Amino acid sequence: PDGPFCCPICLDLLKDPVTVPCGHNFCQGCLVALRQRPGPPDGSGGAGGAARCPLCQEPVPAALRLCKNRALCEVLPLLAAAATASSPPSPAAESPMAPGAEEEDAAGEEGAAVLCDVCPAGSRVAAERSCLVCLASFCGAHLEPHRRAPAFRAHRLVAPLRRLEEGLCPRHLQPLDGFCRAEQTCVCARCRAHEHHGHDVVPLEREREHKEAQQAKVLSDAENELEELAVTTAQAKKVVELIKSAATKEKEKVEKLFAEASKVLATFQKEVAGFIEDGERSMLGEAEADLRWKEERRAKLSQCKQNLENVPSTNTIYFLQEFQALKVAMEENLSPALSFQNELNFTKCAQAVGAVKDVLSAACKKQWDRLQGKEIDGLNFQETEEGLAGRVEGISSCFPPRPHFSFLPYTVAFIIDLDSDTADKFIQLFGTKGAKRVLCPIPYPESPTRFINCEQVLGVNLMNRGNYYWEVELIDGWVSIGVIAEDFDPRVSYNCGRLGRNAKSCCLQWNGQNYVVWFADSESVIQQPFFHTIGVFLEYSEKALTFYGVKDSKMTCLQQLKVSHLAKGQCDPFQHKINYHFPYLFSCKLKPAFFLESVDAHLQIGPLKKDCVSVLKRR
Repeated sequence: PDGPFCCPICLDLLKDPVTVPCGHNFCQGCLVALRQRPGPPDGSGGAGGAARCPLCQEPVPAALRLCKNRALCEVLPLLAAAATASSPPSPAAESPMAPGAEEEDAAGEEGAAVLCDVCPAGSRVAAERSCLVCLASFCGAHLEPHRRAPAFRAHRLVAPLRRLEEGLCPRHLQPLDGFCRAEQTCVCARCRAHEHHGHDVVPLEREREHKEAQQAKVLSDAENELEELAVTTAQAKKVVELIKSAATKEKEKVEKLFAEASKVLATFQKEVAGFIEDGERSMLGEAEADLRWKEERRAKLSQCKQNLENVPSTNTIYFLQEFQALKVAMEENLSPALSFQNELNFTKCAQAVGAVKDVLSAACKKQWDRLQGKEIDGLNFQETEEGLAGRVEGISSCFPPRPHFSFLPYTVAFIIDLDSDTADKFIQLFGTKGAKRVLCPIPYPESPTRFINCEQVLGVNLMNRGNYYWEVELIDGWVSIGVIAEDFDPRVSYNCGRLGRNAKSCCLQWNGQNYVVWFADSESVIQQPFFHTIGVFLEYSEKALTFYGVKDSKMTCLQQLKVSHLAKGQCDPFQHKINYHFPYLFSCKLKPAFFLESVDAHLQIGPLKKDCVSVLKRR
């Protein structure tokens, strides 16, 4: 059967005809089955989505209620007999093609035969062609409409395919008929007209021939690489086992050495405790003997004194005898000499143990840094400390020398890493050392520590003891550098959340003209030239924070924040606020903080430069 009363799906006269929004008619059962079939990979058709009309590819809404076309229902019974009589089948091979219908001789998929999607379930035969427009496979009989009807002239027939959706463009749902050599991907007609316009696009068969010419070499290369991977995989397995074995042995050695070290410390502790006990026993014996002698002498002198006082005035002989006895008792001085008159010999034990602890701590830290490979621009930790000490000796005379600079060998040359979980969405991080303000927000993941109202970012490092020093390079724009309390709420408003505008942070700001120090929403302007490198020196135990301008081997003190009592009659509101509020900042752990204020702000965390340290060491 053919014509307007034929169902395009089952190729028979319409049964219970329904009309879809595009105007085409189908059997109700055929259309229901079509809507239940899985659609193309983009989810635009089939079960769970909107099916498409096989004739014009217009979508058929999934929610569309299928109602019978009553006019066709009345006409069809009259034409059923004539339609059945006028439909003798013709061999598929002898049937002429519909004008414009396109076939391809591509080989079908290997394996079981692809069955016709239109044949009844119990008598399905092998399909001869698959249609990339209808997304269905047809046997010779059911392929007739595609060969004869003009409505199917634009349909593309290929060798039977099991997964028809793979032959469609996932973006435009049109047949893939070309290969883009520029991007090495299959394309459809719309792809050639838009995304791949101007690219070198060739037919699929031509590209297949080109690829088949290279197939032998590619397969040979793949085989060689597989053989090489087999060898290297075996070697990698040996390396893994070697690492595990070496790690196990090293753990055993370390545990044994720690046990021996603990034994040495326990022996030393026992010896020191025994030394204290022996010293106590020896000195205590001398002290108790001296105490007994003094008590006996005191008792004897008291008795002689009392006897002399009680002599009657008429008894001259008794008086002379008692007087001489008291004088002799006073002249006796046989007190034993104490061996510890100056100091107790065991009171230096705590000092000795403290020295051992300091040496052990320093040795542990040095060896740990060596294990971690901590270096700054090729310098080891010791060289960095020496360089920092040399720098401090070269501080400008604008800052008076401080006695505690002699302890600078214990300063930590701080290696700062920026924390991406705190960066505002308008800050782009470059690794863990660089930060730049951007105009387009960056889709960072949600984080409770992320700033949402201020363009700020923190370091991951925590500071809660000792001294810390780090440097920052100001590349462009307005930048603020400082410290902030670990428990600061990053979600407060812009006015309260900026560095230095609250009592939980302080900073040095470059505003394009001069430097300004901020703390607790108070400011102090600094009249100094611009420095590309800013050094920050935090003395946690001293509750002091100093900002330096660094150029070559010279450090210029820009500002120091520390409690400093004002002279009588002197008025300095900023120092007054420092005196009363700044020490409370050190009641919690601190973190390095950075505020990129202007839209062109850009900074880089820089380590101590090797050439600068070398100059300072020569000085």
